[in-house]
Amino acid sequence: MKIFILLSSFITLVSGQSRPNVVIVITDDQGYGDLACHGNPVIKTPNLDKLYSESTVLTDYHVAPTCSPTRAALLSGHWTNRTGVWHTIMGRSMIRENEITLGQHFQQDYATAMFGKWHLGDNYPYRPEDRGFEEVYRHGGGGVGQTPDVWNNSYFDGAYFHNGKIEKAKGFCTDVFFQKAHEFIKKKANSNEPFLAYISTNAPHGPLHCPQKYLNLYKDQKAGIAAFFGMITNIDDNVG
Repeated sequence: MKIFILLSSFITLVSGQSRPNVVIVITDDQGYGDLACHGNPVIKTPNLDKLYSESTVLTDYHVAPTCSPTRAALLSGHWTNRTGVWHTIMGRSMIRENEITLGQHFQQDYATAMFGKWHLGDNYPYRPEDRGFEEVYRHGGGGVGQTPDVWNNSYFDGAYFHNGKIEKAKGFCTDVFFQKAHEFIKKKANSNEPFLAYISTNAPHGPLHCPQKYLNLYKDQKAGIAAFFGMITNIDDNVG
C-alpha cells in the first residue's frame, strides 16, 4: 500500500496513470521550531523526525498568518484572499462556493475523507461533506467546545459530527481523530480502493490539554509548555 503524506501540492500525484493513496496531516498552531528535527532540544518527536529524514522537505514554505486562511489555501491551491477566507471569525472563515477543494478534485476517482478540524464553514454549502469529502468525522467551529461545536464539548470523551450526526467518543480528541482515520485507511486499503485522507488536528492549539502520560514527559517544564509539547508528542505517536 503506497501512502503519500503531503504538505501542499497534489497535482503530480494524480497526473500519472497510477493512483497513489494520499494522506495529508496538518496540525494547528505548531511552529517551525516545535520539532526535534528542527533543533528543539526538549520536544520528543521521533516518528516525525524519521518521516522528515525520509521525505522531501520544504523548509521555506509559508502559511497564512492565521488558521482558516491557511486551510483554505491548502485545500484550494489559491491565495487566501481569492478564497474569501481572511479571518477565523465573523463570517470570514467560509470558503467561497466557487472554490474547488482538494476533496472535489479527488472525489471522482477516490474515496475521500476528512478528520478533525475543518474551520471553513459549518453550514451548507461550506461543510466538508459539501466540498468533496464523503466520509467526515470532525468537531465544529474553530476548536473543540467553541461555537458552533457541541455544547460544553471536551478534549476527553467528547462528541463529534460523523457525517452530519453527533456521536459520542471515548478518549483524547487527537487519538480519536487518528483512530477514525486509521479505520478508514484500513478499510479502503483492504478493498484496494484509492483514497484521500485529510487529517487535520486541533492540537496543539489552545486550550492546552493532553493525556497525563504526555505531561509526565515534560514535568521539568512550565505547565503550559509541558501541555503544548505533550500534545505534539501525542500527535507524533499517532503518526507513528
